[in-house]
Amino acid sequence: VQLQASGGGLVQAGGSLRLSCAASERTFSNYNMGWFRQAPGKEREFVASISGSSGSTYYADSVKGRFTISRDNAKNTVYLQMNSLKPVDTAVYYCAADLAGMTWIPSEGRYYDYWGQGTQVTVSS
Repeated sequence: VQLQASGGGLVQAGGSLRLSCAASERTFSNYNMGWFRQAPGKEREFVASISGSSGSTYYADSVKGRFTISRDNAKNTVYLQMNSLKPVDTAVYYCAADLAGMTWIPSEGRYYDYWGQGTQVTVSS
């Protein structure tokens, strides 16, 4: 599975961005999808995820109420709508895919099998 993330950029605090992640896999609906981010000098952290089967969503506390993850299985694409952006949201954002199986912990990167190349999000104060 190849994942292509896009939509990053420079935005002022309080602004919005929408990230997209297009997957090459035609059975996209079988995959749980997630967004993670990594800021300079920090470890990668979970942002949001969405299951392939039910579309259940999960969010990190730091983005809950501001970010929304969604998917369009017909377009093999997952989105991350980011509103009320803060300077602390500055990071490289990665999308990831997990072929849904028996075990999946949405917030743990080790459960994802495929990763995109990342897209830079910079929020200025």
